[in-house]
Amino acid sequence: MAIIDVRKLRKEFNGLVAVDDISFSVGKGEIFGLLGPNGAGKTTIISVLATILKPTECEAKVCGYDVCSEPYDIRGCIGIVFQDPSLDEKLTARENLDFHARMYGMSSKKREDKIEEVLEMVSLQDRADSLVETFSGGMRRRLEIARGLMHYPKVLFLDEPTLGLDPQTRHVIWKYIVELKKKYGVTVILTTHYMEEADKLCDRIAIMDNGKIIALDTPEELKNSLGGDLIVLKGKDVQKLKSKLKKFATKIREFNSSLSLSVKDAEKSLPKIMRAVGGDKIDSIKMQKPTLDDVFLHYTGRRIREEKADKMSKFRARRMARMRR
Repeated sequence: MAIIDVRKLRKEFNGLVAVDDISFSVGKGEIFGLLGPNGAGKTTIISVLATILKPTECEAKVCGYDVCSEPYDIRGCIGIVFQDPSLDEKLTARENLDFHARMYGMSSKKREDKIEEVLEMVSLQDRADSLVETFSGGMRRRLEIARGLMHYPKVLFLDEPTLGLDPQTRHVIWKYIVELKKKYGVTVILTTHYMEEADKLCDRIAIMDNGKIIALDTPEELKNSLGGDLIVLKGKDVQKLKSKLKKFATKIREFNSSLSLSVKDAEKSLPKIMRAVGGDKIDSIKMQKPTLDDVFLHYTGRRIREEKADKMSKFRARRMARMRR
């Protein structure tokens, strides 16, 4: 049964389309990822589902409640960790959690028990009474996740949960996210532009670009959709290379001055490809298993890491900043 059901979600800002007629559902206890570059519409989707933004057009339910007509019911069953820091640095970890719980009307005994539970879950028991201003970035992120769990949410929204963290701390956060599903049965919706993060954590991924979902499946099936291993060649005359190599690939894609060939068995195919290339100049060649970045390349013709902040993404950033003030 779907705990989140979205049909034809559209959101415009002064005529600019941030989310363009998307539909998807999320099952109970699932870790569902929204993967895409800055400005793809990921944060806007979370903001609509968390009832922070009103959609331009939409039929959507969260925990069985309508996002437009039953926002207060939804807020009682969700938690959210924003992309930007939102803790009070002049309070201790315990005080931040206690304040959040009071906002949800939790009794004194329930607050105390839950604070101890979530602090233990994110390994911050020994820093419970330390001021947040003394915490590292990773500790603050763990405390924000703990705070999002204080009121027993059925759904937890995580907006770029490891943005700006070092790789070691990022892996620690991943461990806590997986534990939410396994131990507590929490449904997790996360946005990210880190391919590895989406691949490691998510049961299913919606790959987004320009406000649209361009592919949706499990990480493995998304990669399998490319048709096998990849051989990437870089050379001066890719059109000439492409005409010679079509017969060796199930799919072939061109980007910049490179060709990406999907082949059934890269090790066996490579010698045949090199013989076919003959005397043509090759700057570089590599074999690899498909990644989610390759999936994005397949559908859009560019890589996620090549994306720059354009006019739309800057507009969205300013819009979200104003809403959080």
